[in-house]
Amino acid sequence: MKRLKKMSLFLMLAAVMVFTAACGGGDTNEGASGNGENSEELEGSVVIDGSGTVYPFMARMAENYMGEQENVSVEVSRSGTSAGFKKFLVEDGTDFNDASRQIKDEEKASAEELAIDVQEMKVALDGITIVINKENDWATELTQQEIIDIFLSSAGKKKWSDVRPDFPDEEIQTYGPNENHGTYEFMFENILEEQELPENINLQQDYSTLVDLVSKDKNAIGFFGYGYYDSNKDKLTAVKVDFGNGPVEPSLDTIKEDGDYAPFTRPVFTYLNTNMAKEKPQVLDYAIYTMENAQDVAAETGFAPLSDEDVQASLDALNGLK
Repeated sequence: MKRLKKMSLFLMLAAVMVFTAACGGGDTNEGASGNGENSEELEGSVVIDGSGTVYPFMARMAENYMGEQENVSVEVSRSGTSAGFKKFLVEDGTDFNDASRQIKDEEKASAEELAIDVQEMKVALDGITIVINKENDWATELTQQEIIDIFLSSAGKKKWSDVRPDFPDEEIQTYGPNENHGTYEFMFENILEEQELPENINLQQDYSTLVDLVSKDKNAIGFFGYGYYDSNKDKLTAVKVDFGNGPVEPSLDTIKEDGDYAPFTRPVFTYLNTNMAKEKPQVLDYAIYTMENAQDVAAETGFAPLSDEDVQASLDALNGLK
């Protein structure tokens, strides 16, 4: 009799366990976030500033993330790479700084001084794109050196006819982003090798202003990231650049670190304050989500994707922060 009672009790407990697993066991991963937290446990804010070039990429990423994590608010601003680092490298600064160049030595020194541990995240590839007015039918193809000379003060190319004799005898109007932007710094440091730009160049903080100015000036020539050209193809023409093997049009196929457009290609980044990531689960979760979805969002916002190896390297580093 006692044996029968024990058997009945065992069967009853087994039935309860099976029922519990069927009803609740499948919910443990439902709505799980990038770092393994349940979506209901993630709440709070993520604050991002920095590069105007990276802004379309990060704004789309934030929109997608908030669609999945309704209790997390992601704020994305675009003061420029250098201005963004000033907001990032302070006590209680931003969680991320988007950058269209790598962090500088003096910025690393500031981070060390403030005991801020910084994680570099390469998110996509961008191509410096040279743009002209739609009515400009003479400068649609230029050599790399001709472009450098146009944007180099010491070259003295003030009129289009100074570039090539058969070009119009009209003043060249040069445009670009101002010194707050990593794009300006990349142009100045990498393409012009730290030689001065023309004194009369029109530098702007806002990229939409640059698009508007070039689109209204027949003699204009400007530079910025490929994404802003890609979303304004109806207003601007991209110059095909001859790097020595014939003209190359910037595109998601040619913008590669070892591709046809390589001399004008650069990686773009976001920098994570890992102190914040360790204190606030939503910040680390967003960082992981960004790298998990970087390839798709890059293609959607005018950036060329990274290699799978680069993405995995960032994910490994971020997962190591858990």
